[in-house]
Amino acid sequence: MNDTQHSPEHTMIALILVRPKYPENIGASARIAHNFGIQKLIVVTDEQPDKDKMLKMATHKAAHMIHEMEIYATTAEAARPFHSIVATTARQGRQRPQKMSPRRVMQEFAPLVAGNKVAIMFGPENAGLTNEDVDLCQFTSTIPTADFSSLNLAQAVAIHCYELYTVLPDVVHPHNKTQEYANSYDLEGMYEHIEQALLRVTFLHDTNQTYWMRNIRQFLSRIRLRKKEASMIRGICRKFIWHQTKKSDPV
Repeated sequence: MNDTQHSPEHTMIALILVRPKYPENIGASARIAHNFGIQKLIVVTDEQPDKDKMLKMATHKAAHMIHEMEIYATTAEAARPFHSIVATTARQGRQRPQKMSPRRVMQEFAPLVAGNKVAIMFGPENAGLTNEDVDLCQFTSTIPTADFSSLNLAQAVAIHCYELYTVLPDVVHPHNKTQEYANSYDLEGMYEHIEQALLRVTFLHDTNQTYWMRNIRQFLSRIRLRKKEASMIRGICRKFIWHQTKKSDPV
């Protein structure tokens, strides 16, 4: 299979594995990713996984993904270059985005692939992604199962890669006009300025700061901000903070 046949020029699709417990799962994920045209493998970990164990599961066909794998110490660093990220999680809660199946998520996610850097993020086998990890993502996907839910990491990777692969030809065309969406680095800077401005006017307090910022993130994620729009919001917040600071200065 040609691993780029569904990928337009300048597109980058990556897997981000956050603190996986077993190197074999990394290797199996690399093999699956290569089968479905995913070009990059990123692992968030504090130590180098066992390369021999990874390569054994990756097989020689996907060995290059292990050799070229990028490692970061934090999820925020791993997410920084990407314009759009799908978080995969079985955990639900009041502060988590609305549950969507992989098929539905990929139908919305795939049109954003052309000309952008995008990723699918998976959490540790035993705990899944944290709320802070999910905050860095614009989509959340949950695999629907019967009452017994026990899919391993490689199985979850296979389902999501397959769903994306099958929908890409219908929504992505090499001549489609691409949009310069804000990447994670742009968005995190914007959210920092929004938080500073809202703290300045006491809209945010210690007791509700995390709750409201998470809601603001989820709202703005649905808008799919472009780079210049994120920059504009940052500029407004900076000006607002400057005026508030000047207003509070003693005469």
